[in-house]
Amino acid sequence: MSSLRDNWRIVLLIVLVLGSMVTLLVPGATVATGDNATEANGSEAERGLTNLQYGIQLDGGSRIRAPIVGSTAENVDIADRNESRTIEDSLQQRFGLDSIDVRASARTNTVEVFTDNVTRAELATALREQGNDVSEDDVRDGVTQATRNEMVRVIDRKLSLSALSGANVREAQSPTGQNFIVIEATGRDIEDLRSIIDERGVVRVYTFTPNASGGYTRNQALTQADFDSIGNVQQQSENEYSVSVTVSDEAAPRFTESMQEAGFTQATRCQYNRENPQQSSGRCLLATLNSEVVFDGGVRSGLAQQFRTGEFANDPTFRMTTPTREQARDIELSLKAGAPLPAPLDFENAQTTSLQPALADQFKTNSMITGLIAVLAVSVVVYLRYGDVRVAVPMIVTALSEVVLLLGFVSVIQFPIDLSHIAGFIAVIGTGADDLIIIADEILQREGVATGRVFQSRFRKAFWVIGAAAATTIIAMSPLTVLSLGDLSGFAIITIIGVLLGVLITRPAYGDILRKLVLKDGNED
Repeated sequence: MSSLRDNWRIVLLIVLVLGSMVTLLVPGATVATGDNATEANGSEAERGLTNLQYGIQLDGGSRIRAPIVGSTAENVDIADRNESRTIEDSLQQRFGLDSIDVRASARTNTVEVFTDNVTRAELATALREQGNDVSEDDVRDGVTQATRNEMVRVIDRKLSLSALSGANVREAQSPTGQNFIVIEATGRDIEDLRSIIDERGVVRVYTFTPNASGGYTRNQALTQADFDSIGNVQQQSENEYSVSVTVSDEAAPRFTESMQEAGFTQATRCQYNRENPQQSSGRCLLATLNSEVVFDGGVRSGLAQQFRTGEFANDPTFRMTTPTREQARDIELSLKAGAPLPAPLDFENAQTTSLQPALADQFKTNSMITGLIAVLAVSVVVYLRYGDVRVAVPMIVTALSEVVLLLGFVSVIQFPIDLSHIAGFIAVIGTGADDLIIIADEILQREGVATGRVFQSRFRKAFWVIGAAAATTIIAMSPLTVLSLGDLSGFAIITIIGVLLGVLITRPAYGDILRKLVLKDGNED
C-alpha cells in the first residue's frame, strides 16, 4: 500500500493509457453519439482498425463555407409580440416577402429580413415609415446570433437524418467579422452535400377549392410546426411514393375544422393543373415544398368521414403522395428536421473544398510515416544525449504515452482528425520530450541526489520551468482556437490539450519513474 501511495502518479498514467487503448480499439467504446459518432457497431471493415474519426483531409469528403443571406436592423424599439407581428406583416406586404423571410424580436429589439432583394436603405426607410427611429447605420448585413444558432441546429438535424456519417456543422467568423456556416461531410461530394441544404425545407399544406367567381382559392391549412411525427418514404407504385404524417394534437382540431369548411367532408376528386392552377377541376389538398407543389390529391371516403364526424382529431394521420422518391424524401427530411432553415445560405459566395478518398488515403499514410520518423528522431536524440537505456527508454515511453492519451481523448469525444491535428500530435511529441529532458537534466546532470528531499527540490525547480513554458504555449495558442483561421484552429486545440495532459499527468509520472532510477533503497526520505 505504501508503494502504491508513493507511486500513484505512475499508476494513474498506466490506468489512463489502458483506458485510452480501450477507447481506441474496442468497438462501441466511444461515448459520443449522433453526427460525431463513428459507426463503431458496424463491421470491422466499416469501422477500421480504431475508433478514430477522420476529417475530410484524411478520409475524403467535402466542405462548404457559406455566409447567411439576410440583413438586420438593430436598436428597433419593439414593445411586445403583437408589435413584432405588426412589423412582420407590414414588411411582408411592402416587399412581397414570405412570412418566413421576416423576423422581428421584442427580446433583442431587432428586425431581420432573409433576402437579397431588400437593401439596407430600403429596410431602414420601411421601419421609419412605421414610426421607428431607425437609420441606415442601424442596419447591417448578416443575421443575429440566435438565427445563426438555429441555422446550425437545423442543418445538423437534416444531415443526421440524411445518414451522412461524420457530418459536422459549426459557425465561423472571418477576421473582418463576417459570419459563416461551415458544413463538412466525409465520403460525400459537394453536390450530395449541397442537395441537402440547398433549399430551406419549408413544407406547407393548403386547401385548393372552387370559389364563387368560378376560379380557385388556396388557403393554408397546416404549417411545418403543426406536424407531430413523420413516417418513412414508402413506394406505392412505379411512379408513386408516399410519406405518412401525423398532425399534432394541438393542430388536429383546427385542421379538422378547416377541412370541414373547405368541403372535404365527402370524398373528392382532384385534377390539379400545375401549369395553370386556375384551370384545375375538383377539390384538392396540396402540399408544397419550398413553394413548389409536390403533392396534390383529393380525399378518400374514409378520411372524409373522419373529417365530417370530427374523428380525425383522435387519429390525425394521413399520407402525402409524390411522383418521385426524391420529392418524398425531401418532405420526410424537411418535416423530421422540425423546422425549416430560418435563412438561406449564399452559395454564390460560398467557399467549397472537396477531396477524393484516394488522395486522403495518401495523406493518411504520409502522416503515419511522418509521425514514426518524429518518434525515431526523438528517440535517437535522447539516447545520444544520455547514453543510458534506463534513462532514455522511460523518457520515450512516457512521451509516447502522452500521444496515446491524446488519441484516446479525441477518440472518446469523436473529434474528427485532419492534417492540422496530425501536426499538433507531432508538436506534442516534441514538446513532451523537451520537457522530460529539462527534468532529466536538472536532476541527472548534478551530483548529490542522495535523498528524496533533494530530488523533490530539484524536480520542483524543473517543473516550474516546464509549467511556465506550458502556460506560455497555452496563452499563445488560445487566440487560434477562437479565431476562424481554418486549420490553425485544429492545430492549436490539439497542442493545448496535449500540453495540459503532459503537465497534469505524464510529467509528474515521469518524475516518479526518475526518482526510482536515481534513488537507492532507503533513500526515499
